[in-house]
Amino acid sequence: MLAYTIQRLLVLAATLVFASLAVFGVLEILPGNAAMTMLGASATPEAVAALAHKLGLDQPLAARYWSWIAGALRGDFGLSYAYGSPIAPLIAQRLAVSAPLAVLSMAIAAAVALVAGVYAAERRGRAGDAAVMAASQIGLAVPNFWFAILLVLVFAVHWRLAPAGGFPGWDAGPWRALQALILPAIALGLVQAAILTRVTRSALLEALNEDFIRTARAKGLSRRAALWRHALPNAMAPILTIMGLQFANLIAGAIVVENVFVLPGLGRLIVQSIANRDALVVEDCVMLLAAFVIALNFVVDLACAAIDPRLRAGVS
Repeated sequence: MLAYTIQRLLVLAATLVFASLAVFGVLEILPGNAAMTMLGASATPEAVAALAHKLGLDQPLAARYWSWIAGALRGDFGLSYAYGSPIAPLIAQRLAVSAPLAVLSMAIAAAVALVAGVYAAERRGRAGDAAVMAASQIGLAVPNFWFAILLVLVFAVHWRLAPAGGFPGWDAGPWRALQALILPAIALGLVQAAILTRVTRSALLEALNEDFIRTARAKGLSRRAALWRHALPNAMAPILTIMGLQFANLIAGAIVVENVFVLPGLGRLIVQSIANRDALVVEDCVMLLAAFVIALNFVVDLACAAIDPRLRAGVS
């Protein structure tokens, strides 16, 4: 396991370096800069050049890249051009919304998918299986922003059980903050649950066809007991992999739902910073998300290797 962990750590480090180069390079080739956006279209070239010099935008690419990476390693993410404030507290403030939203959404998705997937696998080819697969197909086809609008219409407008949008902040109390996040979490979580349900069902059916399940059944174990004691633990590797990818997607990809519910999350910060050509904020946010996804995949790889020793068999 130690050799496998070291190997995955080396892959993680190399991926982070490549991701940082890609993020920096893509943003640098985009036309325009923060100085032009801040001064407006009527600004003279001299004024734009002076502001660009003040912001350090006229430095060589290599120097700017190294300055960005060195600052990030020290925990100094720089200053936002548009907001005129340190970027680290700005990101932390937005993560206080996006991270709990992703955790709540993932909890809903996992709870629904594991129950529905096991239920469908137990009743393969019967009415219950068909109903679960039909519901998951609908979940795959429905866009989460449309589902979010439907939830607002039903639960916020008609029944008045939850707020239609906005976020009061955690200072207003955990209950009020969770009330503001519950509808967005359902909108995100149920769509992800549709994918995870199908993966859970397929992984369980594959495990149920293995020889060790037939041996367990031959020794007198019931089909349900064999499923829960033996099939489900052996099917967890692909399920955990998909859950890891989904959680990363919930952190990075909730931009549309955050806009529907007017949530001040990380996704809205990225969209606003792109519009303002606030390149340093965009670089920090995208790199943070990339690092989170890479680190999460590393953790999932280790968890899968711990569950299934065959995954680390090739590492001496």
